Amino acid sequence: MLKDIERVLVSSEELQKITERLGKQISEDYKDKNLLLVSVLKGSISFMADLMRNITIPCQIDFMALSTYGSGTESSGRVRVNKDLDIYPEGYDILIVEDILDSGRTLEYIINNMLLPKNAKSVKICTLLDKPERRVANITADYVGTSVPNAFVVGYGLDFDEKYRNLPFIGELKKEVYSD
Repeated sequence: MLKDIERVLVSSEELQKITERLGKQISEDYKDKNLLLVSVLKGSISFMADLMRNITIPCQIDFMALSTYGSGTESSGRVRVNKDLDIYPEGYDILIVEDILDSGRTLEYIINNMLLPKNAKSVKICTLLDKPERRVANITADYVGTSVPNAFVVGYGLDFDEKYRNLPFIGELKKEVYSD
């Protein structure tokens, strides 16, 4: 797998510092709230696990799975719900935990079609990676780990065709690996 990585963008040590910083800020901001962390599977699983270990206040967790990519590298623009929440969102202060905020279409869909219509008390976004130059939806993260360039990134939960999720860092995938 390492031979397929062009360069490391975010090291394991940097990821640890990011989750500590965000966990501390979220703990302060949600100290008197009914916090429900919602992980968008599969890409955010590593980030969610490390982030919640750094949150020092009571919270609940749940998961949803949506897809827009399939096995390609460009978003299809259509969102498919593969798994909805088990906890009904009404009355919760929801923090969506996302691996990467790219086009914003998936998060826009989640907020407008799955959470706000079900009377979530509040909805905010925490993303590990922000790629603002690719944004097409009117979505902004409330908590951002770091920004990344417009490159195809893998590792720490992010994948290409279900591979590379287990890398302990965020790396840029070599173009020859994913281009035809």
